[in-house]
Amino acid sequence: MSDVLPPLTALRAFDAAARHMSFTLAADELNVTPAALSFQIKSLESHLGMPLFRRLNRAVELTEAGKALAPGAADGFQVLRDAWRTAKRLQDHATLTVTAGPALTAKWLAPRLYEFARRHPDIDLRFSATLRALDLRRDDVDVAIRFGVNDDDGLYSNPVRKEWSTPVMSPALAEQFPTPESLIKAPLIFDDSLSFLEHRPDWPQWFQAMGLDYVPEHGTRFSQADHAVDAAIAGIGVALGRRAMILKDLEEGRLVAPFRTAIETEGRFRFVCLPGAIERPQVAAFHDWFFSEIEKTKNVSDDFTIIPLNKKS
Repeated sequence: MSDVLPPLTALRAFDAAARHMSFTLAADELNVTPAALSFQIKSLESHLGMPLFRRLNRAVELTEAGKALAPGAADGFQVLRDAWRTAKRLQDHATLTVTAGPALTAKWLAPRLYEFARRHPDIDLRFSATLRALDLRRDDVDVAIRFGVNDDDGLYSNPVRKEWSTPVMSPALAEQFPTPESLIKAPLIFDDSLSFLEHRPDWPQWFQAMGLDYVPEHGTRFSQADHAVDAAIAGIGVALGRRAMILKDLEEGRLVAPFRTAIETEGRFRFVCLPGAIERPQVAAFHDWFFSEIEKTKNVSDDFTIIPLNKKS
């Protein structure tokens, strides 16, 4: 049996027809006439030696051979599209697309981007703030800032040190609750954004670290970390804020962290891109800027006693 592949145009016609289950719609997608598309599929069937479609009155359906070929054809063209898109991106030195979570984008990246823009006015920076893990090969994204404990198999991945969480509140609220014990009566804010982690810092762990046997059951809950921090700024309550989410607000006085005890977080941020992409000028520039910004605030941790995460609770 010959392994010589048929013409790519014929396979492309078959893929479109198999997806649409319509020669007319497939022809419209490929910008050819239905007759031309039908000719390509007939030539493919001739190459194979058996029919791929059953022609019905007003429809078509795949034969067993067609069903066997369709998934591979679809996957093959997707791989080709991904490879073509990646190759084209290598020529683009002026655009950089970054994906990160909405909370990190709002609380860490956006307030600092003026420095990157000042250094690199020739780079057109674009952000996709989403919790969905975008595919760096398929989604036209150059860099991902990801958080968690997952491995980034097959990708360039440069991790940041682990996060930690500590109670933060507005200056006015800090005057009302000056001690760890007083937080037992404080309105507490719960950040559920780390619920995907098997082990995560929470209020019971922090109270335990302070020698207090207290398990709070009531409070305002947020699914996004930046929303929990903004609620604390507004004076709604005391949030267990993550380092990256609170640094700017602490620096500018919107929040205070009066108790210098923090709980280590299991996950960490990573700078992720495709293998070899770090050599592209705009990716390398963003990488250097990202880690230089982190370096500026590394000493903040020195002011805190960082308690290891209790993975038994």
